Amino acid sequence: MAVNLSQSGTELAEINDINVTPFIDVILVLLIIFMVAAPLATVDVAVDLPASNAQPHARPDKPVYLTVRPDLSLSVGEATVSRAVLADALDAATQGRKDSRIFLRADKAVPYGEVMQVMNGLRSAGYLKVALVGLEQSAAP
Repeated sequence: MAVNLSQSGTELAEINDINVTPFIDVILVLLIIFMVAAPLATVDVAVDLPASNAQPHARPDKPVYLTVRPDLSLSVGEATVSRAVLADALDAATQGRKDSRIFLRADKAVPYGEVMQVMNGLRSAGYLKVALVGLEQSAAP
């Protein structure tokens, strides 16, 4: 409770005003903190990202699947092939068309480096259209 001491007389009068000085001090400190922290929370590289409204592509009638199994063996369709004859097996599966899309499937246990080696093998065989296959998950409610 505040008391006004400037009045003459023996009775002290109460002041009913709120002292807002500490409140203003706290607000100014918070403002300074946010002004310093805000530039640190932004990304430094300005990029204008394009919007994507692409529809999923229809699956071809006879897709060519290249599968990397957990034991790092390769399969073209259902046939197991070695890495040495991968290009020949893909040529037979695509009838020699290098512009065919190859659907690459890999087990979760396969290291990323092994998948990259298979993709390098596809590139050196002349197959540049590679689609990575994964499971589609429904959106969480």
